[in-house]
Amino acid sequence: MTFKTLDDADLQGKRALVRVDFNVPMADGRVSDDTRLKAALPTIDKLRKGEAKVILLAHFDRPKGKRVPEMSLKPVVEPLARLLGAPVAFADDCVGEPAKAAIDAMKPGDVLLLENVRYHAGEEKNDPELAKALAAEGDLYVNDAFSAAHRAHASTEGLARLLPAYAGEQMRRELEALDAALGNPKRPVLGIVGGSKVSTKLDLLNNLVGKLDRLAIGGGMANTFLAAQGIDVGASLCEHDLADTARQIMATAKAKGCELLLPIDVVTAEKVEPGASSTVRELDAIGPADRILDAGPKTLAKLIAAMDASATLVWNGPLGVFEVPPFDKATVESAHHAAKLAKSGKLVAVAGGGDTVAALNAAGVTQDFTFVSTAGGAFLEWMEGKELPGVAALSR
Repeated sequence: MTFKTLDDADLQGKRALVRVDFNVPMADGRVSDDTRLKAALPTIDKLRKGEAKVILLAHFDRPKGKRVPEMSLKPVVEPLARLLGAPVAFADDCVGEPAKAAIDAMKPGDVLLLENVRYHAGEEKNDPELAKALAAEGDLYVNDAFSAAHRAHASTEGLARLLPAYAGEQMRRELEALDAALGNPKRPVLGIVGGSKVSTKLDLLNNLVGKLDRLAIGGGMANTFLAAQGIDVGASLCEHDLADTARQIMATAKAKGCELLLPIDVVTAEKVEPGASSTVRELDAIGPADRILDAGPKTLAKLIAAMDASATLVWNGPLGVFEVPPFDKATVESAHHAAKLAKSGKLVAVAGGGDTVAALNAAGVTQDFTFVSTAGGAFLEWMEGKELPGVAALSR
């Protein structure tokens, strides 16, 4: 490991400033999905058992440096206390007198949530003065918010430079999984990249073709690659202006020994609506009104065979319009197969990205994958090969 974990820390009686991701979905002022709260529990529990004072730092939404009452973190207190089975105190600010008074009142093992750090404009500017004010409240810093690690903010990067810094349990788990997927993976490694547009994933594709043994491209972006090879994709979503870019990626993949798996048959329809009449078509039989909405059965069979021949899978993006059945078939069946292989220990399967998580949840297989990252933008930037400031700041 290139970063320190809580196993390396002396926790007894220490004030631990813990950056968590509590940017949770809310409905009518209440937390509607507590997944991110649950993700923080192992770190909080470990700190409490070590008799540290647990001081939680988080952001909620985008108040842009102003106090916006509906963006307060106070509604998180009650559901977090319920999950912990212990009281959670709340301070009306993350710095200054309210924070100091609440921290001074703490005993070892106590938990305190500070108000939204983004109420301060200095947070997103990584203002050294705000970082200094936060650092004055703690003896050590713990980053457990991988999802915010791609931002160089005061509470994710600045603070880590001022106090002894450690990765929390969720951060450690995430970094270990990502290392197993792309850093030091068991080979052969298969990547699946789907989604609608090549333009949003250029950095990703260019990085992956240099690291993977095989890369399957699906979703709307596959249409751009097909069109770049002279295939008529009819009325399908396609970035025709990126044909040269697609050809360049194909050439790079070939030069680096990465086999590209593109659709060899497709599912088409004239309308995107549930239960729409659909047809499986060979690539030379796509009509002018046809829209490619999913991978076909031959493509699916080829992808499943590639999974069987791989030791590691890294997945970002669906293979079709998975939100609208019957165009979810290739995504769901691929997900089931990957999950089965992962569960039996034959495949290290790591996935991430908003649409991917939604697709795996819809398929009911999230718990069977080796690791599913809910980090969104940070997961994507890591897959693009970019340094994440919040992770870099934790390096030994």
